[in-house]
Amino acid sequence: MAFSKSDILKALSTVNDPDLKRDLVTLNMISDVEVSERSVSFTVVLTTPACPLKEKIKGDCIEAVEAVVGKGVALNIKMTSSVTSTRDNTPLLPRVKNIIAIASGKGGVGKSTVTTNLAVALAQSGAKVGLIDADIYGPSIPVMFNCEHEQPEVKVVNGKNIIVPLIQYGVKLLSIGFLTPPDSAVVWRGPMASSALKQFIGEADWGDLDYLLIDLPPGTSDIHLTLVQTVPVTGAVIITTPQKVALADAMKGMSMFRQPQINVPIFGVVENMAYFTPEELPNNKYYIFGKDGGKNLSDKYSVPLLGQIPLVQSIRESGDSGLPAVMKEGITASAFKDLAEALARQIAIRNANFAQTRKVEINV
Repeated sequence: MAFSKSDILKALSTVNDPDLKRDLVTLNMISDVEVSERSVSFTVVLTTPACPLKEKIKGDCIEAVEAVVGKGVALNIKMTSSVTSTRDNTPLLPRVKNIIAIASGKGGVGKSTVTTNLAVALAQSGAKVGLIDADIYGPSIPVMFNCEHEQPEVKVVNGKNIIVPLIQYGVKLLSIGFLTPPDSAVVWRGPMASSALKQFIGEADWGDLDYLLIDLPPGTSDIHLTLVQTVPVTGAVIITTPQKVALADAMKGMSMFRQPQINVPIFGVVENMAYFTPEELPNNKYYIFGKDGGKNLSDKYSVPLLGQIPLVQSIRESGDSGLPAVMKEGITASAFKDLAEALARQIAIRNANFAQTRKVEINV
């Protein structure tokens, strides 16, 4: 039976992306279609390398094409990815596709631990990832990446000093902790801290990135406003623990991003320390900080619950040793990998359905 390239595209136009609810052809996710009498080949370009639905999409493509050409024809399907973006052509970070703010209402909820493991998990999936430690007064990223004694290089470009981020575990990193002695306090007023963040954004060689994570300090401060006024933020992730006092502060953080003059989309909530699980009893769950607080918060504000991360001793040990938990085997590694996939999906959905991200232009 003779068939053409248009026949294949017509067949693939019946296959929908499960998240974006539109067909692969309309979404420009099909390329390099080639047909011969005995074979069909094409490429499926996913919206993220961390796509958890890769095998389902591939299976749906096989089923759709075989319905047209029969099962005797060889199918060669290449699965690749190109992370989507809604960034406009701003002079700052022009080659960074998505800027993600990681925030919490209060300290001590494990925001930096989650950010570290999230960044490494995204990098493990094949994405190009950067991380700015914007917690100027309490930088912990250097310790968690086991590079607290390292210092970034500085190069001169067009007569201007440009910082070269460190690379650890496949993630590009910048932190004030690289520039100050580990045992020294950073005693700065707000404008100085904001200036340091602007320098990390505008005077650093980040290159091509799919995701740049910004680990923000607790609360709602100058740093948060500086970020949204300096670059267009794709969206924010809110970290909380299940207990009431953490949830109350997380609501404030969420409300800040949702203010009309700021209007940064919320990708979802991460419930950290959702339950305690002893390493030797992995099926036991003890809800020592309360149960489903993060889930209830996500339901209240109609945003996704991106993940529930267990409280396991090895997470703390991994943070102290500088070898992130996601790089080891176990339930915590699985939880962080699932979180990375969930966030990547929400970013792709946001980019497919909402307008360009713009930085905040007014004084807040």
